[in-house]
Amino acid sequence: MSPHLPDVSALALLVEVARLGSIGAAARAQGTTQQAASERLRSLETQVGFSVLQRGPRGSTLTASGTVLVGWASRLLEVAEEVDGAISTLRDDSGRELHVAASMTIAEHLVPRWLVLLRQRQVREGVTPTTVSLQAANSRAVVEAVVDGRADVGFVEGSATPRSLASLDLGGDELVLVVGPTSPLAAARRPLSPHQVAELVLTSREPGSGTRDVVEQALAGHGLSMAPPEAELTTSSAVRSSVRAGGAPAFLSSLVVEGDLATGDLVVVATEGLDLRRTFRAVWNGRAAPPAGPVRELLGLATVGS
Repeated sequence: MSPHLPDVSALALLVEVARLGSIGAAARAQGTTQQAASERLRSLETQVGFSVLQRGPRGSTLTASGTVLVGWASRLLEVAEEVDGAISTLRDDSGRELHVAASMTIAEHLVPRWLVLLRQRQVREGVTPTTVSLQAANSRAVVEAVVDGRADVGFVEGSATPRSLASLDLGGDELVLVVGPTSPLAAARRPLSPHQVAELVLTSREPGSGTRDVVEQALAGHGLSMAPPEAELTTSSAVRSSVRAGGAPAFLSSLVVEGDLATGDLVVVATEGLDLRRTFRAVWNGRAAPPAGPVRELLGLATVGS
Protein backbone atom coordinates (compact mmCIF):
# COMPACT_ATOMS: atom_id res chain seq x y z
CA MET A 1 0.00 0.00 0.00
CA SER A 2 1.06 3.63 -0.57
CA PRO A 3 2.69 5.35 2.43
CA HIS A 4 0.16 8.15 1.89
CA LEU A 5 -2.77 5.95 2.97
CA PRO A 6 -3.81 6.79 6.58
CA ASP A 7 -4.84 4.08 8.99
CA VAL A 8 -8.50 3.27 9.55
CA SER A 9 -8.76 5.00 12.94
CA ALA A 10 -7.48 8.32 11.53
CA LEU A 11 -9.96 8.15 8.66
CA ALA A 12 -12.76 7.35 11.11
CA LEU A 13 -11.85 10.49 13.10
CA LEU A 14 -11.97 12.62 9.95
CA VAL A 15 -15.38 11.23 9.01
CA GLU A 16 -16.65 12.08 12.52
CA VAL A 17 -15.41 15.67 12.15
CA ALA A 18 -17.32 15.92 8.87
CA ARG A 19 -20.45 14.51 10.50
CA LEU A 20 -20.37 16.51 13.74
CA GLY A 21 -18.81 19.75 12.48
CA SER A 22 -15.98 20.14 14.99
CA ILE A 23 -12.84 18.43 16.16
CA GLY A 24 -13.96 18.65 19.78
CA ALA A 25 -17.27 16.87 19.12
CA ALA A 26 -15.49 14.19 17.08
CA ALA A 27 -12.95 13.70 19.87
CA ARG A 28 -15.69 13.22 22.46
CA ALA A 29 -17.47 10.74 20.18
CA GLN A 30 -14.28 8.68 19.93
CA GLY A 31 -13.39 8.94 23.62
CA THR A 32 -10.24 11.00 23.22
CA THR A 33 -9.14 14.59 23.93
CA GLN A 34 -9.46 17.46 21.49
CA GLN A 35 -5.70 17.98 21.61
CA ALA A 36 -5.01 14.34 20.71
CA ALA A 37 -7.60 14.47 17.92
CA SER A 38 -6.08 17.68 16.50
CA GLU A 39 -2.61 16.15 16.50
CA ARG A 40 -3.97 13.02 14.83
CA LEU A 41 -5.60 15.05 12.07
CA ARG A 42 -2.47 17.15 11.47
CA SER A 43 -0.50 13.90 11.14
CA LEU A 44 -3.10 12.69 8.63
CA GLU A 45 -2.68 15.89 6.60
CA THR A 46 1.09 15.49 6.64
CA GLN A 47 0.73 11.89 5.50
CA VAL A 48 -1.68 12.55 2.60
CA GLY A 49 0.12 15.73 1.56
CA PHE A 50 -2.75 18.22 1.57
CA SER A 51 -5.09 20.04 3.96
CA VAL A 52 -8.37 18.32 4.73
CA LEU A 53 -9.86 20.85 7.19
CA GLN A 54 -10.35 24.58 7.43
CA ARG A 55 -10.18 25.37 11.12
CA GLY A 56 -12.04 28.31 12.61
CA PRO A 57 -13.43 29.63 15.90
CA ARG A 58 -16.85 28.17 15.11
CA GLY A 59 -15.60 24.75 14.14
CA SER A 60 -13.93 22.97 11.28
CA THR A 61 -15.10 22.52 7.72
CA LEU A 62 -13.78 20.27 5.01
CA THR A 63 -11.61 21.54 2.24
CA ALA A 64 -12.50 20.43 -1.28
CA SER A 65 -9.81 17.74 -1.08
CA GLY A 66 -11.02 16.78 2.38
CA THR A 67 -14.56 16.29 1.06
CA VAL A 68 -13.30 13.90 -1.59
CA LEU A 69 -11.23 12.02 0.98
CA VAL A 70 -14.18 11.68 3.35
CA GLY A 71 -16.28 10.21 0.54
CA TRP A 72 -13.69 7.55 -0.15
CA ALA A 73 -12.97 7.01 3.56
CA SER A 74 -16.67 6.39 4.28
CA ARG A 75 -16.73 3.58 1.74
CA LEU A 76 -13.50 2.16 3.13
CA LEU A 77 -14.84 2.24 6.68
CA GLU A 78 -17.98 0.32 5.65
CA VAL A 79 -15.82 -2.43 4.22
CA ALA A 80 -13.57 -2.34 7.30
CA GLU A 81 -16.60 -2.85 9.55
CA GLU A 82 -17.63 -5.87 7.50
CA VAL A 83 -14.12 -7.31 7.70
CA ASP A 84 -13.96 -6.64 11.45
CA GLY A 85 -17.28 -8.42 11.95
CA ALA A 86 -16.10 -11.37 9.87
CA ILE A 87 -12.89 -11.60 11.91
CA SER A 88 -14.89 -11.58 15.15
CA THR A 89 -17.11 -14.35 13.83
CA LEU A 90 -14.13 -16.43 12.77
CA ARG A 91 -12.47 -15.91 16.16
CA ASP A 92 -15.63 -16.96 17.96
CA ASP A 93 -15.94 -20.04 15.76
CA SER A 94 -12.30 -21.03 16.16
CA GLY A 95 -12.65 -20.47 19.90
CA ARG A 96 -15.37 -23.11 19.96
CA GLU A 97 -13.23 -25.68 18.15
CA LEU A 98 -11.06 -27.98 20.23
CA HIS A 99 -8.47 -30.41 18.91
CA VAL A 100 -7.67 -33.06 21.51
CA ALA A 101 -5.03 -35.78 21.40
CA ALA A 102 -5.11 -38.49 24.05
CA SER A 103 -3.26 -41.69 24.83
CA MET A 104 -5.26 -44.83 24.19
CA THR A 105 -6.37 -45.63 27.73
CA ILE A 106 -7.46 -42.05 28.37
CA ALA A 107 -9.10 -41.69 24.95
CA GLU A 108 -11.11 -44.88 25.37
CA HIS A 109 -12.09 -44.68 29.03
CA LEU A 110 -11.99 -41.07 30.24
CA VAL A 111 -12.21 -38.46 27.47
CA PRO A 112 -15.71 -39.47 26.26
CA ARG A 113 -17.17 -38.77 29.70
CA TRP A 114 -15.32 -35.46 30.00
CA LEU A 115 -16.65 -34.35 26.61
CA VAL A 116 -20.23 -35.23 27.56
CA LEU A 117 -19.86 -33.21 30.76
CA LEU A 118 -18.41 -30.28 28.81
CA ARG A 119 -21.30 -30.24 26.36
CA GLN A 120 -23.91 -30.53 29.12
CA ARG A 121 -22.33 -27.63 30.99
CA GLN A 122 -22.22 -25.41 27.91
CA VAL A 123 -25.84 -26.18 27.03
CA ARG A 124 -26.92 -25.28 30.58
CA GLU A 125 -25.05 -21.99 30.33
CA GLY A 126 -26.51 -21.17 26.91
CA VAL A 127 -23.10 -21.32 25.22
CA THR A 128 -22.62 -22.71 21.73
CA PRO A 129 -21.23 -26.23 22.31
CA THR A 130 -17.62 -26.77 21.40
CA THR A 131 -16.85 -28.84 18.31
CA VAL A 132 -14.26 -31.42 19.34
CA SER A 133 -11.96 -33.60 17.29
CA LEU A 134 -10.19 -36.42 19.13
CA GLN A 135 -7.00 -38.13 18.02
CA ALA A 136 -6.14 -41.34 19.88
CA ALA A 137 -2.45 -42.27 19.83
CA ASN A 138 0.30 -43.43 22.13
CA SER A 139 1.70 -40.93 24.63
CA ARG A 140 4.76 -40.11 22.54
CA ALA A 141 2.62 -39.25 19.51
CA VAL A 142 0.28 -37.17 21.68
CA VAL A 143 3.19 -35.04 22.91
CA GLU A 144 4.36 -34.56 19.33
CA ALA A 145 0.88 -33.45 18.25
CA VAL A 146 0.78 -30.81 20.99
CA VAL A 147 4.33 -29.61 20.33
CA ASP A 148 3.73 -29.06 16.62
CA GLY A 149 0.31 -27.46 17.12
CA ARG A 150 -1.94 -30.19 15.71
CA ALA A 151 -3.62 -30.53 19.11
CA ASP A 152 -4.73 -27.76 21.48
CA VAL A 153 -4.41 -30.06 24.47
CA GLY A 154 -3.09 -33.57 25.00
CA PHE A 155 -3.63 -36.22 27.64
CA VAL A 156 -0.76 -38.60 28.34
CA GLU A 157 -0.02 -41.37 30.80
CA GLY A 158 3.16 -42.19 32.63
CA SER A 159 5.59 -40.34 30.41
CA ALA A 160 7.87 -37.39 31.12
CA THR A 161 6.60 -34.05 29.81
CA PRO A 162 8.94 -31.93 27.64
CA ARG A 163 10.03 -28.70 29.33
CA SER A 164 8.54 -26.77 26.40
CA LEU A 165 5.02 -27.84 27.43
CA ALA A 166 2.92 -26.83 30.40
CA SER A 167 1.17 -29.64 32.25
CA LEU A 168 -1.43 -30.48 34.86
CA ASP A 169 -1.63 -33.76 36.78
CA LEU A 170 -5.15 -35.19 36.75
CA GLY A 171 -4.77 -38.32 38.86
CA GLY A 172 -3.69 -41.74 37.76
CA ASP A 173 -4.16 -45.48 37.82
CA GLU A 174 -2.12 -48.65 38.29
CA LEU A 175 -1.22 -51.37 35.83
CA VAL A 176 -2.09 -54.96 36.63
CA LEU A 177 -0.83 -58.16 35.08
CA VAL A 178 -3.80 -60.09 33.65
CA VAL A 179 -4.30 -63.51 32.07
CA GLY A 180 -7.23 -65.59 30.89
CA PRO A 181 -8.90 -67.80 33.52
CA THR A 182 -7.44 -70.99 32.01
CA SER A 183 -3.85 -69.75 32.04
CA PRO A 184 -1.53 -71.60 34.44
CA LEU A 185 -0.55 -68.24 35.89
CA ALA A 186 -4.14 -67.72 37.05
CA ALA A 187 -3.52 -70.33 39.74
CA ALA A 188 -0.26 -68.80 40.95
CA ARG A 189 -0.23 -68.70 44.76
CA ARG A 190 2.64 -66.30 45.23
CA PRO A 191 3.25 -62.89 43.65
CA LEU A 192 5.67 -62.90 40.75
CA SER A 193 9.05 -61.32 41.43
CA PRO A 194 10.55 -58.71 39.08
CA HIS A 195 12.87 -61.39 37.65
CA GLN A 196 9.91 -63.67 36.94
CA VAL A 197 8.02 -60.82 35.28
CA ALA A 198 11.05 -60.01 33.12
CA GLU A 199 11.08 -63.60 31.85
CA LEU A 200 7.42 -63.52 30.77
CA VAL A 201 6.58 -63.38 27.08
CA LEU A 202 3.85 -60.75 27.05
CA THR A 203 1.20 -59.30 24.84
CA SER A 204 2.46 -55.74 24.79
CA ARG A 205 1.70 -52.26 23.57
CA GLU A 206 4.05 -50.75 21.02
CA PRO A 207 7.16 -48.67 21.92
CA GLY A 208 6.12 -45.14 22.83
CA SER A 209 3.03 -46.29 24.69
CA GLY A 210 2.63 -44.96 28.22
CA THR A 211 1.63 -48.44 29.39
CA ARG A 212 4.78 -50.02 28.01
CA ASP A 213 6.94 -47.19 29.37
CA VAL A 214 5.71 -47.84 32.91
CA VAL A 215 6.46 -51.56 32.71
CA GLU A 216 9.92 -50.98 31.22
CA GLN A 217 10.77 -48.35 33.85
CA ALA A 218 9.56 -50.59 36.69
CA LEU A 219 11.80 -53.42 35.48
CA ALA A 220 14.71 -51.07 34.81
CA GLY A 221 14.59 -50.11 38.48
CA HIS A 222 15.78 -53.66 39.15
CA GLY A 223 18.31 -53.69 36.32
CA LEU A 224 15.95 -55.79 34.18
CA SER A 225 14.32 -55.44 30.79
CA MET A 226 11.26 -56.95 29.12
CA ALA A 227 11.56 -60.17 27.19
CA PRO A 228 10.66 -59.85 23.47
CA PRO A 229 6.84 -59.79 23.39
CA GLU A 230 4.63 -62.37 21.75
CA ALA A 231 2.69 -59.59 20.08
CA GLU A 232 2.82 -55.78 19.92
CA LEU A 233 -0.60 -54.17 19.55
CA THR A 234 -1.48 -50.50 19.20
CA THR A 235 -4.55 -50.21 21.43
CA SER A 236 -5.44 -51.29 24.93
CA SER A 237 -8.65 -52.82 23.60
CA ALA A 238 -6.70 -55.02 21.21
CA VAL A 239 -4.36 -56.19 24.00
CA ARG A 240 -7.33 -56.93 26.23
CA SER A 241 -9.11 -58.90 23.51
CA SER A 242 -5.96 -60.89 22.77
CA VAL A 243 -5.55 -61.94 26.40
CA ARG A 244 -9.24 -62.80 26.70
CA ALA A 245 -8.86 -65.04 23.64
CA GLY A 246 -6.06 -66.99 25.32
CA GLY A 247 -3.07 -64.92 24.27
CA ALA A 248 -0.01 -64.17 26.35
CA PRO A 249 -0.34 -62.21 29.62
CA ALA A 250 -0.42 -58.43 29.49
CA PHE A 251 -0.09 -55.40 31.70
CA LEU A 252 -3.19 -53.25 31.40
CA SER A 253 -4.75 -50.34 33.25
CA SER A 254 -7.05 -51.28 36.08
CA LEU A 255 -9.58 -49.00 34.35
CA VAL A 256 -9.45 -51.08 31.17
CA VAL A 257 -10.00 -54.49 32.80
CA GLU A 258 -12.39 -53.55 35.60
CA GLY A 259 -15.41 -55.14 33.90
CA ASP A 260 -13.51 -58.27 32.83
CA LEU A 261 -12.27 -58.88 36.35
CA ALA A 262 -15.81 -58.59 37.68
CA THR A 263 -17.10 -61.20 35.19
CA GLY A 264 -14.09 -63.53 35.54
CA ASP A 265 -13.08 -63.18 31.89
CA LEU A 266 -9.67 -62.01 33.09
CA VAL A 267 -7.70 -62.77 36.25
CA VAL A 268 -5.09 -60.61 37.96
CA VAL A 269 -1.70 -62.21 38.58
CA ALA A 270 -0.11 -60.61 41.64
CA THR A 271 3.37 -59.08 41.35
CA GLU A 272 5.71 -57.66 43.95
CA GLY A 273 8.53 -55.16 43.95
CA LEU A 274 7.32 -53.31 40.86
CA ASP A 275 5.99 -49.76 40.91
CA LEU A 276 3.24 -49.94 38.30
CA ARG A 277 1.51 -46.70 39.23
CA ARG A 278 1.32 -43.95 36.66
CA THR A 279 0.12 -40.39 36.40
CA PHE A 280 -2.39 -39.05 33.91
CA ARG A 281 -1.61 -35.48 32.88
CA ALA A 282 -2.80 -32.84 30.49
CA VAL A 283 -0.20 -31.00 28.35
CA TRP A 284 -0.45 -27.86 26.25
CA ASN A 285 1.68 -25.14 24.68
CA GLY A 286 2.05 -21.81 26.41
CA ARG A 287 2.00 -20.51 29.95
CA ALA A 288 1.47 -22.51 33.12
CA ALA A 289 -2.22 -21.58 33.26
CA PRO A 290 -4.38 -23.47 30.74
CA PRO A 291 -5.56 -21.32 27.80
CA ALA A 292 -8.89 -19.58 28.37
CA GLY A 293 -11.86 -21.08 26.56
CA PRO A 294 -12.63 -24.73 25.78
CA VAL A 295 -9.22 -26.02 26.92
CA ARG A 296 -9.62 -24.54 30.39
CA GLU A 297 -13.26 -25.64 30.55
CA LEU A 298 -12.36 -29.23 29.66
CA LEU A 299 -9.49 -29.39 32.16
CA GLY A 300 -11.83 -28.15 34.86
CA LEU A 301 -13.91 -31.28 34.28
CA ALA A 302 -11.05 -33.73 33.66
CA THR A 303 -10.56 -35.57 36.90
CA VAL A 304 -9.72 -39.25 37.05
CA GLY A 305 -12.02 -41.47 39.05
CA SER A 306 -14.83 -38.94 39.43
